[in-house]
Amino acid sequence: MAALSAVPEHTQSIQKTFWRYTLPAIAAMLVNGLYQIVDGIFIGHYVGFEGLAAINMAWPVIYFMVGFGIMVGMGSGSLLSIQRGKGNMETAPTILTSSMIVMLLLAVVSCIIILLTSTTLLQAQGAVGMTLKMGQDYIAVFAWGTIATILASALPFLIRNDESPNLATALMALGAVINIVLDYLLIGVWGIGLSGAALATMTAQITVCILGLVYFSSRHSQINWSKKFTFFNLAYSQKILLLGSSSLFMYLYTSFVFALHNRLFMQYGSPLIVGAFAIVGYLMVLYYFVAEGIAEGLQPPVSYYYGAHEHANINRMFKLSVSVTLIVGFSWIVLINMFPKLMIGLFNHSNPALTAEAVSGIRMHLFTMPLDGFIALASVYFMATEQGIKALFVACSNMLVQLPFLFFLPQFIGVNGVWLAMPLSNITLCFIVGPLVYFDIKNRQMKFQSQTP
Repeated sequence: MAALSAVPEHTQSIQKTFWRYTLPAIAAMLVNGLYQIVDGIFIGHYVGFEGLAAINMAWPVIYFMVGFGIMVGMGSGSLLSIQRGKGNMETAPTILTSSMIVMLLLAVVSCIIILLTSTTLLQAQGAVGMTLKMGQDYIAVFAWGTIATILASALPFLIRNDESPNLATALMALGAVINIVLDYLLIGVWGIGLSGAALATMTAQITVCILGLVYFSSRHSQINWSKKFTFFNLAYSQKILLLGSSSLFMYLYTSFVFALHNRLFMQYGSPLIVGAFAIVGYLMVLYYFVAEGIAEGLQPPVSYYYGAHEHANINRMFKLSVSVTLIVGFSWIVLINMFPKLMIGLFNHSNPALTAEAVSGIRMHLFTMPLDGFIALASVYFMATEQGIKALFVACSNMLVQLPFLFFLPQFIGVNGVWLAMPLSNITLCFIVGPLVYFDIKNRQMKFQSQTP
């Protein structure tokens, strides 16, 4: 596999470069999604809708840890690719060690926050009785393994930006296999429930961390450790946090909105509807992980093009990414609406009421999924072109636009208003993000043309 540093990007076709990065990224995200989906399948079949409701309330509490990892991984990965595009690889060791130190500090903060607030956050979502207890059991395991969760989220991005996208995917695939095997043993055979699901995920994450760190200390990594470098650079750390902050806010947005949905579904419905929302969420993230994989595959080459001032290639890469994201999204909508009970059957086979609620949720909640993919793509586009403020604006707007819909709609149409809030807010937000991206591309084209002799 040719490395970017050895073969300039402009000598490769845009399609070839796109698929070279996107396919491993999509595979990695889908494999990573198996951590959640397989947990849901085993819990749905062996624990029931209360277990699905509990894990759906637990994930917003621990999702910000994943967000910390994604923030540092995307931020440092973007910085590495930009420096590579400029031909400045001497900074790579300092960028990597600085990112590791930042992740260690974030892990300490995460552990303290979870230990102090997890029960309160579960109760704020309406968790009571067995739902509360199972949610506490799930979160307790993650509280003491925050560094593994953060590192396991970040390392695949760093490995991918070190010109080893296939290895990054293979590592995540290995983690998923370990998670599946342990889910079967701990939940299906030994009946440990949600604690077993958390232990399975944590074991897989620790394995990914160990192998990822071994890779960066081996001769297979392109980082040259023999040159002098500093272990921590404040300026690089600040740059990493700024570039990756939009990814963190996307995860914080996801956590907050999921938690708010859980609360509203409990207020206007019941734990059964929260269980249905969990199933609909699993079906949604199957597409979302594809869209996020496309966005993450977009980042390394676009960051390189930006560093190398190849603006025409940035535009071609972005347009191709948008086209694929929308086509996949609309195809998935058609599929799950044609065979909803078949899809729901992965998580539930014995509760007709749960199936009926999930079918209703699919119809109302998922019809604008492709727009969600476009919004994620726009945020990564701004991050990859060193526009951290705009990327952060897109991420924050995603949450702020949805809040009024969640506040007002349920008051008028009850549970259906909760289901409809996200798709309607996606439509609204695209009227903001679409022009923002369009005019950015146009302005960059005009600037480039004025500078060209």
